[in-house]
Amino acid sequence: MEYQLTYKRFGERSILIEWPSKIDENILHDVLNFKDILVNSKIKSIIEVNNAYCSLLITYDYFEFYFEREVEILKNLYKKENNTTKSVSRLWNIPVCYDVNFGIDIEELSREKGLTIEALINLHTQSLYTIYFTGFLPGFLYLGGLNEVLHTPRKASPRLKIEKGAVAIGGNQTGIYPNESPGGWNIIGNSPIVFFDVSNEQPCFAKAGDKLKFYSISKKRYHDINTLVEAGVYQLESEVLHD
Repeated sequence: MEYQLTYKRFGERSILIEWPSKIDENILHDVLNFKDILVNSKIKSIIEVNNAYCSLLITYDYFEFYFEREVEILKNLYKKENNTTKSVSRLWNIPVCYDVNFGIDIEELSREKGLTIEALINLHTQSLYTIYFTGFLPGFLYLGGLNEVLHTPRKASPRLKIEKGAVAIGGNQTGIYPNESPGGWNIIGNSPIVFFDVSNEQPCFAKAGDKLKFYSISKKRYHDINTLVEAGVYQLESEVLHD
């Protein structure tokens, strides 16, 4: 499917391309397909291409460029290369301990939703999430697919300190804090794995277009996995998916 895109000048040397403004997997696939085309194109002046839910930000290596000319090149490339290619993605299985010692908001959230904690956990772990992009913090995965029953506004007063690995809900999204940071999402658990390690060739193991699924673990299993992670021997469960 070919979308009607808008092209905007963004700063001194970037162009922002926007798709229809909604969280949609078909739009995501089109965004990522065009991103791959641009990354693999012969346009040497493009030095970086970043995606969000429904946009691409293209950065050039010079400050003064002819905006209209570059837009025309991009439009022609999009029309010419719009045939979506088959992509290979992965499904990542993420262990989470939902114990109240980790999930400091889970009891309050369960009361607000009229659910038992077990029912809340079941809803959170049953969904198959799509990774749309990373941002906010290095390794912070923006996920689509949260069950509507669990949609919850962010807190009016953000916390100054959220623990590394905290699994949380904010609005219509769920996510994991890869490092300690401030944050206003509702904390329901914690994952013992590492989501961003600058010493790795690929610092964040997952990428946009991948899938993610949470599964519940006990406190003992949490600490066992954490020990393996600290020793550098833990193997995260995943499988290859083909479109």
